[in-house]
Amino acid sequence: MKNKSVCRCSIVPIHILERLERHGNPSVSKAARASLIATHVMRERRQLISQGARLGRPTGELRRTIYDSNESPDLPGRLVRSEGAAPSADVAVNEAYDFSGATYDFYKKVLKRTSVDDRGMRLDSTVHYTDEPGEPLDNAMWDGEQMLYGDGDKVIFDRFTKSLDVIAHELTHGVTQFEAGLEYHKQSGALNESMSDVFGITAKQWSLKQTIAAADWLIGKELLLLPNSALRSMKAPGTAYDDPSPNGLGKDPQPGHMKDFVHLPDTRRGDNGGVHVNSGITNRAYYLACVNLGSPHSWDKAIHIWYDALCNRLGRTSDFRAAKKATVAAAEALYGATESKAVAAAWSEVGL
Repeated sequence: MKNKSVCRCSIVPIHILERLERHGNPSVSKAARASLIATHVMRERRQLISQGARLGRPTGELRRTIYDSNESPDLPGRLVRSEGAAPSADVAVNEAYDFSGATYDFYKKVLKRTSVDDRGMRLDSTVHYTDEPGEPLDNAMWDGEQMLYGDGDKVIFDRFTKSLDVIAHELTHGVTQFEAGLEYHKQSGALNESMSDVFGITAKQWSLKQTIAAADWLIGKELLLLPNSALRSMKAPGTAYDDPSPNGLGKDPQPGHMKDFVHLPDTRRGDNGGVHVNSGITNRAYYLACVNLGSPHSWDKAIHIWYDALCNRLGRTSDFRAAKKATVAAAEALYGATESKAVAAAWSEVGL
């Protein structure tokens, strides 16, 4: 087990929540406001955890525990399903159970990692969570020791247990917490977000047995109740959504090249220096690396290269250029010169 640096991370970025806070539908506005409050509360909770609060005890094997907070901030909530128990009548409970299990299997079978901490950490999840009692939450979060899922406003967002790549994304924040510990601001924070997208999308592709060519490379597509929308596109950053109407999500601000890097203040309203925005650049580098490596699946070679970089070659303050150096070196060490050149070319294509 390496360091336990805890990030301030959730799947829906601040700029979307702040836009939805001004939405004309009161239920959307309230859900977005509750999500902004919950993000702040999670920041304080993660700080306590990083200072030595308990982490789930290692079990050495898959152990999922699902709780229900019943639209309240009470954690962990009422126990509703444990490992090996029969499915619940609540679809959110079953999705949290099934998709956390699929993420565990991906890490175990593909990367030989045993749970989030590589020591068999129990996978705890709380569904129907919010920080404002009775108000739905538009987010899913890793709080430093467990998963939290909101129910969505049912206008823009559906329940946050619906998407395997989102659940794998958030659990990967836990992996990063125990490995490189990438600080959650500016380029290291964007790299932290990108790592979660990388492992989240690959876990989904592995579970569905999708090829690189057949996969859509969209993050959170299942969450959006809007047509032709997702939270992010790794293949084509900046195209995940485009709705300029007063009650729409606006235009996806993600760049896919360093020439379009977005300089934002290192504050909450600035997305911690653009961690959810500029991650599009490194997301596209991963997509291009998958293509350049020539294997049919993202889990054949590319994810092993990124995993080696995350666990062995990156540190708390690593930036995009450090990520290029780390993945190029990992490709050389794992596979050889041809693969190393393929990865380097992918980074060059995004301006690095």
